[in-house]
Amino acid sequence: MSAGHLLQALWAIVARELLKFSRQTGRLVSALVRPLLWLAVFAAGFRNVFGMAIAEPYDTYISYDVYIAPGLIGMVLLFNGMQSSLAMVYDREMGLMRLLLTAPLPRAWILFAKLCATAVLSLAQALAFVAVAWLIGTELPLLGPQTPQVLLAAVSAALLLGALGLLLSVYIRQLENFAGTMNFVIFPMYFLSTALYPLWKLEESGAAWVYWIARVNPFTHAVEWLRYAMYGKDPGWAPWIVLGTLALCFALAAWGYDPQRGFGALTKRGGGGPPGGAAAAAGG
Repeated sequence: MSAGHLLQALWAIVARELLKFSRQTGRLVSALVRPLLWLAVFAAGFRNVFGMAIAEPYDTYISYDVYIAPGLIGMVLLFNGMQSSLAMVYDREMGLMRLLLTAPLPRAWILFAKLCATAVLSLAQALAFVAVAWLIGTELPLLGPQTPQVLLAAVSAALLLGALGLLLSVYIRQLENFAGTMNFVIFPMYFLSTALYPLWKLEESGAAWVYWIARVNPFTHAVEWLRYAMYGKDPGWAPWIVLGTLALCFALAAWGYDPQRGFGALTKRGGGGPPGGAAAAAGG
């Protein structure tokens, strides 16, 4: 199969998602309301109470709203990544995924195209949030020599959370189960991270178990990479953890959507896996 056909399929899937999103104004509004409430109400109320001491990557004392802004950008990316999981389940129930996955294209490429579409929508919503945050007075150092680093960190975080959504869609077989995903995946990932408070404060306060969970949480490293990139600082191991988790989640999702090799095949042989396996998840 030629590269031209692969790129045409990629563009077709991305364009479909963009067109569908353009008709869902309420989806953009709902995506912005949640982080803006945190920024305009919660952060503003504790602006002077929870100011952050001078610590990496900051060179000066900063207010709390500036600290949590990268975490709120991460929130936008996280919720849209999970929304993509819901959309995959819906498309599967409507039969659209069955048609898509039977197209004469590598299944992994189809999933990669879906992942790219999710990342594009996530970044568009994050950009809208940043614009509104600027309007209400939260200044973020996004423009300057560090801009390429910020873009790389944001794109990687969007792809990571989109890949996680793909992986979850292997297991979520009904729309009704999405509420459980919200409770057991999204909220723990967000609150047990550095989106709202730095790691050193968790360690200093004696919350040892929260500290260690936050340290191994991939969302923590996505937020920290974005935070350090804004100030042109070295993010340490964060990029490698984000990219490694991205590759792992996507590989498992591609495996899970393949009924011949993935979780569906294991289920057919009685070797374990969720009821119905990935064959049902893929609509095949």
